[in-house]
Amino acid sequence: MFISLFSDEFYEDAHKVIPILHEWGMTHVDFRGMINGKPIESQTQEELIKLKMTLDEYGLKTGVIQSSLCKVHLPDKDRRKAEEEKLEGIIRAAEILDCKYVRSFNYWQHKMDDPALGELAMRPDALSMVLEMYAPIAKRAKEAGLILGFENCGQTPDEAITFIKALGVPEWGLAWDVSNMFEILPEAQGDCVDYFTKALTYANMIHVKSRGVSALPELDYKKVPWERVLAGAAATGRDIPVSIETHVPADSGLDRAETTKRCYDYIKKVWPASAPPDMKTALTPGLHFDRPYADNPVRIVVVGLGMGKNRCAQIAETNGVKLVGVCDINKEKAKEVGELYNVPYSDDIRVFLDDESVEVMYIVTPTGTHCEIAMQCFEKGKHVLTTKPMDSDYKKCDAAIQMAKEKNLLFGVDFDFHFRGPLTELKQAVEAGYFGTIQYANVMLNIKRTDEYYDANGGWRGTWALDGGGALSNQGIHEINRLISILGVPDKVRTITATQTHSIEAEDIGIAEWSYKNGCIARISSTTSFPISTWYTRFELFGDKGAYVLCSGGPEGNHTYWGDTNGWTEKAPYPYKREWRQASDNFAYCLRMGTKLVVDAEDGRTSRYVLDKMYESAKNEGCWIEIN
Repeated sequence: MFISLFSDEFYEDAHKVIPILHEWGMTHVDFRGMINGKPIESQTQEELIKLKMTLDEYGLKTGVIQSSLCKVHLPDKDRRKAEEEKLEGIIRAAEILDCKYVRSFNYWQHKMDDPALGELAMRPDALSMVLEMYAPIAKRAKEAGLILGFENCGQTPDEAITFIKALGVPEWGLAWDVSNMFEILPEAQGDCVDYFTKALTYANMIHVKSRGVSALPELDYKKVPWERVLAGAAATGRDIPVSIETHVPADSGLDRAETTKRCYDYIKKVWPASAPPDMKTALTPGLHFDRPYADNPVRIVVVGLGMGKNRCAQIAETNGVKLVGVCDINKEKAKEVGELYNVPYSDDIRVFLDDESVEVMYIVTPTGTHCEIAMQCFEKGKHVLTTKPMDSDYKKCDAAIQMAKEKNLLFGVDFDFHFRGPLTELKQAVEAGYFGTIQYANVMLNIKRTDEYYDANGGWRGTWALDGGGALSNQGIHEINRLISILGVPDKVRTITATQTHSIEAEDIGIAEWSYKNGCIARISSTTSFPISTWYTRFELFGDKGAYVLCSGGPEGNHTYWGDTNGWTEKAPYPYKREWRQASDNFAYCLRMGTKLVVDAEDGRTSRYVLDKMYESAKNEGCWIEIN
């Protein structure tokens, strides 16, 4: 995903706006009108070349061509001919500006209070008429290789989706203007999970309007829960442009440029640092737990602001914890995040280690630095929560665990599966004997990672020293931890790895078998060479009495199935009522209340130890390696 912005929302010519967006740090810009006094489709070849040169000068790319193509209700033949001519101008712009994304409409437009609003999704005759009118546009757009997004403006999202499904072009989708129609949803649908899921299933573009942004309370409209919408978009795995179409109300008295900047800053603040594991998790409203120490919140500093930026957002939303600082070796990144959350920032961790008010250091740096940084923190009396994997080598984990014990400090690892329902429900079913004697488990993790992903931030990912391996370490460690949580530590392992599509030191695919003395066999595979952008997980387990299948991010959709002699159900036999928002919530609770962490450093070390034995096998031609 990437953030873009309608250039004409400033009510200035695009050539004047582009330098401003460069100053803001933006990477993309959308074009609609106010370019040389004309809309994008009316630009000459020479004008488009000049526009492209301006973009190149400032290092920006075109995000979406936000045309008004076919934005008219059931037009006559002459108007349809004019729209076909408009499309030729759009194609010319798409070629010169190197942008295939185009916002379109579909000859079906109604006002919000029109009784006919919604009929396109319910009347086959109306749908057939619109499809026939649109056919020449669709044919030419396909020939030109455009990726069209149809906006829910003048129609409901269901109408746009019905039209998209009827067209049957896989890359075309919904240009979802979330604020449109959102304000008329009944309050009973306030959580909107089903609606958001449906819209995101078809969305290939998203629009942000100022009226739906909570950072603009001056605009008295129903606010969109953008942190959930964007997390859901990230969970799709698609490269969705998120375009700010500010639409400042004329009677608001707000400055257009200033309001647009406030929208942009807000979207950056709630932007997900990583893709959630599944759509349901992403879209479910954030849980709130009242903690008895809310008036004395645990004071946390986040170190490392890649994925750490997401952790800052989590902390800001959690009762009983308080973000009191951020740190990153990139001072500009530290400044940006610090200013977003109005907290102190620095590129020097010692600033916070020497601050007696700081209680916890949350380490979200490259894997191979976790324990070294943790030991610096322990030396200064700070508790530590680190992201996964715990480190690049289990021996480094041992040294840090020993120091934490000597200093009597809390040390935890953030394996976030433990703080949501599915894993806990599975553990409870295993403990209750639902499966009988477990005989087999299989987990598959398919992810697409690009060369740009591995090259980013100095190229630490996919290295042995800083990432502790490849696909099995950075991504597959989640599933290794999940298997250990359910089955325990295996007695022996064997593994094969390969580097198929990326220029990295370690593997981009790994396949392993685990063997247990009780006869149980488990298999695990993890790849970052999957051709489709997604986080596709499939987890299977069975025993002599029951079976379990979890799938998310793939063609089956997101489901959890439980099977026994009575057949299959998606209702968990031992449902879990969630207790924690995420790792920092649990860590703070245990620190204040003196209870045991859900996932402690020993758990992190165990997952790393098993992974290291898997790598030992891979380096010895896949032979069996005993686990001590």
